[in-house]
Order: sequence, then C-alpha cells, then structure tokens
Amino acid sequence: MTKQYSYTCATGGPFTFTAATPITVSLSTPDTVTAGQTFDLTVSIPALTLAASPTVAGKVSATLALTPTNATVNDATTAKEGATVTINQTAVPAGSVVYKVAVTAGMTGNVTLKPADLKLGLTTGATTTTTCTTPTTAEALSVPIGTGGGGTDNEIITYDCDLVPTVTTNTDYPADVDIKVVLTPPTTASANADAEVKWAGTIQTTGDPLSLPTNFPASSKIFATIKASGAGAPATATGEATLTGATAGSDLATLPSVTIKVKPTSTGTVTLTPGDIAFGTSASSPAIKCVAPTSTTGLKTYTFTVGNASTTPTPTPTPTPTTTSPRPTRTSTATVTVTPKVQKSKTPKAGADTGAGGEMGPDGRLFILTGAGLIAAAAVGGLVMRRRSIKG
Repeated sequence: MTKQYSYTCATGGPFTFTAATPITVSLSTPDTVTAGQTFDLTVSIPALTLAASPTVAGKVSATLALTPTNATVNDATTAKEGATVTINQTAVPAGSVVYKVAVTAGMTGNVTLKPADLKLGLTTGATTTTTCTTPTTAEALSVPIGTGGGGTDNEIITYDCDLVPTVTTNTDYPADVDIKVVLTPPTTASANADAEVKWAGTIQTTGDPLSLPTNFPASSKIFATIKASGAGAPATATGEATLTGATAGSDLATLPSVTIKVKPTSTGTVTLTPGDIAFGTSASSPAIKCVAPTSTTGLKTYTFTVGNASTTPTPTPTPTPTTTSPRPTRTSTATVTVTPKVQKSKTPKAGADTGAGGEMGPDGRLFILTGAGLIAAAAVGGLVMRRRSIKG
C-alpha cells in the first residue's frame, strides 16, 4: 500500500525550494506483513533542483525520521542514497530510498509508521542539508499484520552490489539494487537426483540502477544462487545464463531466467530462498557481485517434497519360445553280402598230382572211403542183431 505526504522544505541548502510549493513524498509497504519478519518501506522522493551545478558526480542523501508501533526501523538514523546527481546539471531525477522494518514477534493488529522530518543533502560536494517537514497532524501509514508469508512484496530483495577490484571504479557503486526474485520449485523430486528450480529476477525502479562499468566484459553471464535446507540438499546451488542487452557503460534493464539444479540426498522437504547474484564471465571472479541479506527473515520461502527414488526393477523381457518340428527317425537297413573267399589248391612243388593236397592237408577222398566203410559195418552189425532176436 502507498500513502502520500506533503513536505515543506527550508531554503539555504544544496537544493532550491519554494516555500509556497511543497514536495510530495510517498511511503510504500506490502499490503500485509508478518509478525517476526522484516519488510521494506520505500520512500519515493520527487525530482529536485540543485542551487548550483555540481563539479563532481554523486547522489542524493536522504534521512527520514519515523515513529513505528509494533515494529522497529533497523536503520532509522542511516542516511540513504537516492537519485544520481550528474556533473554540471542542476536537474535531479526522482528517486527512492528503502528502510528495513522488523515486525515485533507475536504481534497482531497493525504496524503503524508515522513520518516526521526529512533531511536532504548530497553524498559528495556540498555538506549542508535541507530539512523538510510535514504537518504533525498527518495520518500514519497503517499496515495489517497477517499470518502468511507477506505476499509477493517479500519477493523484492535489496541487494548490496559492488564492483570487484579488477573492474574500473564506478561512482554508482556501492549500490542498493532492488530485485524481485521468484523461484519455481519442481513439482516432483527424488532423492539422489537433480531437481530443477527456475529462477526469475526483475530489477525494480525503487532502488539504485544496476550500472555496468565501462570495461564490463562482453559475453558476460548472470550467476544466480539459491539457499537450500532440508532433505540433505546442499546449502547453496548456482545456475547461469547468458546476459542479453548488456552494454558496458549503461544500466542493465532485464535479467534472463536461470535454471538451478539442486540434488537432495534423502526424502523430506527442501526449503529455498534467494541467494547472491554475480555478473561477469566467471562465477568465481565476477565483475559485479550482489550480496543478498545474510538473514533470510522476511524473505519469501519456497518448498518442494523429495520422495524415494524408484526401486522397481526393470522387467526382463520373456523370450518368445521357438517351436521346432520333430525330426523323423530314419531307419536304414543295410544288406551285407559276404562273398566267401575261394581258396585255390596248390600243387606241391616236385610232388605228385594228388588233387587237393599240399597246404590243404590230407586228401578228402580218404575221409570219404573211411565213412563208407563205417556205414557198411553198421549195416552188417544190424543184420546180425536182427537174426539173433528172431531166433530167440
């Protein structure tokens, strides 16, 4: 929510004011805030006119006195840097400064912020300041204390950006750059597997510009980091993307989206918050380093659930049986014809021609004659026995 206040500024300081023409200062906060968390109060200051052309560049210095209830202003007495002051130009563009307001834990109802005096000066050059006042009867800005995460306004983070020593000094640094960071966690995740988190950043006009120095390296990248806790996730994880429209010596207007991989090692819930951002050709030695607040209090958190990795074995395909036709049994009948070996008789050398003598042994005719004699004897014997049996 936003509330406007009319301020009348004194004369005699580095700026030119007309008593009859007050300036309008706006105070902006989230629509709701959360007890125990911190939110940003943005103070918008209109365009101003310098009393003399500056010989050195610098910025507007602003300090706003605030009286809070149910909260405390963390940096109430600190001068904030606003719009840029250009050499030899009296016109100063509109700008803004941001205060961190911590809501008291356990409080309900509303946080109220009543503005008082506003002191305006320069960070370089003139050392005097101009005091602007608002009527004491002005109504305080009231912000409801809710129970949620604080709404989308908690996505806006004030980064403390500075150049690394190897980069040419730039009067725009150090700078408080407001960047709205939105994280999109994965819908499903498993232990010991990479989970992809989408990071999206938008540079706001409420803070300082993200100025690129004149020797900003070409083909640079953005290195976005997130903080993680739970389910064995690493404390930080970083992703990168190529910058587009990044021209050395000008302000960076847009940021590309970044994919960041987080690998939890167990089941449970992983909680995420935005971390540091770097710009350059290397995450280890960037040209610009933007540091997120050390405390995550007040920042929007994101979560995702980690389940078990799948342990279902991959089914082994069953081989298709091969049908083999039975092979017929073949019966073979072999007919073996044995040709008897004919032995030839040999006539002994220098011997008589006895027929089958020689190597065949005795002549076969001897056996024939012997057999015939035996038969004849048997016949005679048989007749003798028959006659005896008849006589008897």
